[in-house]
Amino acid sequence: MSGQCPPVDHAKNAASFTADAKRAHWHDEALWFVRQKRDRAAKSVPEWEALRETAEAVKAHTLKHLGYYLERFEERAKANGIEVYWARDAAEHNAIVARLLNEHGAERVVKSKSMLTEECGLTPHLESLGIEVTDTDLGERIVQLAGDHPSHIVLPAIHMKKEDVSRIFSEHLQTDPENADPGYLTRAARRHLRRKFLEADAAITGVNFALAEEGAFVVCTNEGNADLGTALPGLHIACMGLEKILPSAKELGIFTRLLARSATGQAITTYTSHFRKPRPGGRLCVVIVDNGRSRLLRGEQAKTLSCIRCGACMNTCPVYRRSGGHSYGYVIPGPIGSALAGAREVATYASLPFACSLCASCDNVCPVRIDLHKTLYREREEAIDVPCYAGKRRLLHLTSWVLQRPRLYGLLMGAMRFLLPRLPRSLLYSRFNVWGRDRETPMPAPRSFRDLYRERRSR
Repeated sequence: MSGQCPPVDHAKNAASFTADAKRAHWHDEALWFVRQKRDRAAKSVPEWEALRETAEAVKAHTLKHLGYYLERFEERAKANGIEVYWARDAAEHNAIVARLLNEHGAERVVKSKSMLTEECGLTPHLESLGIEVTDTDLGERIVQLAGDHPSHIVLPAIHMKKEDVSRIFSEHLQTDPENADPGYLTRAARRHLRRKFLEADAAITGVNFALAEEGAFVVCTNEGNADLGTALPGLHIACMGLEKILPSAKELGIFTRLLARSATGQAITTYTSHFRKPRPGGRLCVVIVDNGRSRLLRGEQAKTLSCIRCGACMNTCPVYRRSGGHSYGYVIPGPIGSALAGAREVATYASLPFACSLCASCDNVCPVRIDLHKTLYREREEAIDVPCYAGKRRLLHLTSWVLQRPRLYGLLMGAMRFLLPRLPRSLLYSRFNVWGRDRETPMPAPRSFRDLYRERRSR
């Protein structure tokens, strides 16, 4: 993301999402349902916490020796006949992919879900060159037809209801606008996408895990779209962030056991596909992308690179569930997105750390035990120095000054206990009371804790 982006106002964006109260409530319930499935799946594995600890250790080791494992992967992959390319940033990644497609004469591309290509803006870049790009994951295809963006990294169209999908499909796929049956809509999407698969000149996928020792990589899907997409065209381009590397296939089982259970509550993804060599007569290319990851690796937020993109932190986050993915203004929303965005560009994403409730629920469900709430707390300390938060900074300094003076604090709290119940509502709920815009301001107790404590002590 460029530093020239306008600052993201999470509160304002969230207000537009919560304006539709029914949709916001449904969104909250749908994601909490997925969180509950995750809990049941985790409890079915007695060694769940041991798996998390092991995954954390493997990722920490791999990131510490990242250069070695990436070079080993390149060496072994080339020995297997895979072409390996390196991209410093999004622009270089897009240029490499475009060049490979041009060399192959590809005009139609099928693409499976890849947050990296979303991050790099690959689809609009290729479309600007006259190349047709079709997202083949059902949720991704829905948001693509709608001219929208994914609001969740695993459930990209979770912000839409079946009636929305029916309207979109009737416009683009000529389905019955009165029929919102999920089975009917899915069959229509299958017919539409099957034709795209057959016409494709090349396939683009992401990479869930890359195996250094084997020079291979793994793609996990529930719809089989990556398998079908790569089986027919002669060119397969796999795009991966450099943090996707694992030492070998021995460690892979740890992460496949954690990934699906954390993401959707499944024991394993329906398709866990291994790619090691190009198929006869075809080309298999891997583009390894940095795009700011090396800088993250050197900072305090290095552990965020351990993320395996399961989305569990989003499903449990009380803020994300009620504000929607688009409110974050970043390609990856939720707690992990806030941490990554703030680490990349503090000024642009200064509002995101303050959107966090610091409840640490995300830490509790993260399969690789990333300390997300601590990371976001540290980013708050950086964000408070952004010029747009000058008022908040002054207020915090004033609060700190008052809290260091117990007698003054007690006097002010006594005054508030007296005044708040007596203030006219028009004055109490003025534009200065941000809290009162969406909720009732709680009235103070008749007696303070300090008074009750003194009384208890005197007994």
